[in-house]
Parts: sequence; structure tokens; C-alpha cells
Amino acid sequence: MARPFPFTAIVGQDEMKRALLVAAVDPTIGGVLIFGDRGTGKSTAVRALARLLPPMKAVEGCPYHCDPARPAQVCPVCQGHSGKMKSHVIPVPVVDLPLGATEDRVVGALDIERALAHGEKAFEPGLLARAHRGFLYIDEVNLLEDHLVDLLLDVAASGENVVEREGLSVRHPARFVLVGSGNPEEGELRPQLLDRFGLSVDVRTPTDIAMRVEAVKRRDAFDRDPDAFSEAFAADEERLRRKITAAKKLLPTVDVADDTRRRVAELCVALGTDGLRGELTLLRAARSVAALDKAQTATMAHVKAIAMPALRHRLRRNPLDEVGSGVRIERALAEVFG
Repeated sequence: MARPFPFTAIVGQDEMKRALLVAAVDPTIGGVLIFGDRGTGKSTAVRALARLLPPMKAVEGCPYHCDPARPAQVCPVCQGHSGKMKSHVIPVPVVDLPLGATEDRVVGALDIERALAHGEKAFEPGLLARAHRGFLYIDEVNLLEDHLVDLLLDVAASGENVVEREGLSVRHPARFVLVGSGNPEEGELRPQLLDRFGLSVDVRTPTDIAMRVEAVKRRDAFDRDPDAFSEAFAADEERLRRKITAAKKLLPTVDVADDTRRRVAELCVALGTDGLRGELTLLRAARSVAALDKAQTATMAHVKAIAMPALRHRLRRNPLDEVGSGVRIERALAEVFG
């Protein structure tokens, strides 16, 4: 397996990196959508995050790598199991969903080899099963076929994958952080799927000369000698790994003051966001930012730090307003927070 580029070596793109870290600390936020120019480090950042995440405990022999402390109720392997289950430590799964993937490969299907060899009907788990408790990454997510989008929407809403075909009826857990990337010039994302992403990030090709030179310099050094380059950033990677671990432990105790909640509600009303999902996501994301800062209370500063990714894809389009969503959010932040 090729060594990924170190996360801490990525130059610039601070909003993208923060959004990915926030989603890693709190998977319930709903994933990250990264839209922008080609060659801006979108897929590099996602794969770098995979290596950065601390390993997790999983039930030994379970294809859905359930948490031994809290096995999934719908896991066909772990349900009904009495007594202490054997566990092992595995890397957090980061699964790629290619555009050309068939539905059988995504949801799972009949194990043909076992059926032919032993005459048994057995389920062969798909990509959704492998992604449980991890990340499901879709590059060029805006080009994903409609039937797979519908399938992902159902699973994202329920946290379960139901397969009924060829005489099989299987239900298994499928909770994952959905990460999608794409180029907006190649097509827009369906509104239903767009709404499922907790955070949305726009990345642009840097125009600062010094930043461009440093980014190219680091990439060239990595391509020449990946091991030596990664070793140079090993200490930074370990510090960030410990920071993520500490933030995940601190997160359940992080509080949000009532005044901050009220200001968040005022912000969403000022922007005219539909429903309450924007407010919930923004508050959860602010708590994650606070946990990464080792703070016991999420403040307005934490809200401001993540408001743009949490809200930019939830705004209604106003044909009479020529400014982008980012400018509208900045205006509302200034009005509400001062």
C-alpha cells in the first residue's frame, strides 16, 4: 500500500483541514463535502487523515468491525452473543466508493463462490459494511449515479443497510462519516445528498506565490523519497493524533452556553436556513472545535470558526443577490456577533 502524504505537511487549505478534523472528532456531524479546483489536495487530505486517525477496537471475526463495548443491535454476527467477545485493534477504515461501482459491490450480495462450492446461501458484505465506524470517501461525488445516491441517502438516514435479493434477507450496521469531493464545473450535487453533508468546504488554487512554491516543494520532496519526507513530519503527525484522541475523550463533557445557542439561532434565522439541521450541525461542530482547543465550553469564537462550512450549503439561492454564500454568512456573522 502506497504511503499517503502527511496531513500536517499539507500547505494552506486550513478550512478543509479543520472540517476534516472536526468530523473525525464527532462523526455524528454528518461528514464533509469538499468542492473546488482540480489539484488542490482534496483527495490527498482525505487519505492523509486516514493514516492520522488513532486505531479502534473491533470484535474479532465480525465483518462489520463492531465496537466490543457496544455491538450493533442489527449486526447478524454479534446480536444475541452472550459473554465477553474477543476483540482486536484495527485502523479506522477509510473506504473508497468508485464511480463505476455496481450496486452489489456497494451493498453486498450473495457469496457465489460459497454457494457453488457448498450449496449455502451466504452474504458477502459490500463497501458499506467495510465503512462501518469509519469513513466512506467518494471522489467526484457529483457524478455519482442516481440509484447509488438514493441508496446512500437511505443508509445515511437509518445507519443500517438492508439487502433483500436472491433469497437473502440481511440487515447490518452501516454508520460512517461520508466524505465527498468534486469539481463544481463538472456538475452540481443533488439537493437531497447535499443536505446530508454536515460540513461543506470550498477549496481554491492558492494565489500566494510563497505558498504555491512551498506546496510544490513539499510534494516534490515526498515523491522523491516518501519515507524520508514522512519521517520529517512524524512528530507533527503524532502530536495531532494525540490531539484528536484527547478531543474525542473531552467532547462528551463540552458544554454550550444558552446565550451562544440563542446567537446561533439568530444567525440561522438571519440567513433563512431551512429546518433546524443547520443549527444542530453548527453547535455540534463548535463543540468539536472547542474540544480540539481543550476548552470545556464552546464559545462564540468556536462558532465563528466553523460557521462557514456548517452553513454555506444550506442557504436558499437568491437570484437578486449576486454575492456568494460566503459573503452572506460573513454579513450575518457581523450583524449577530458584532
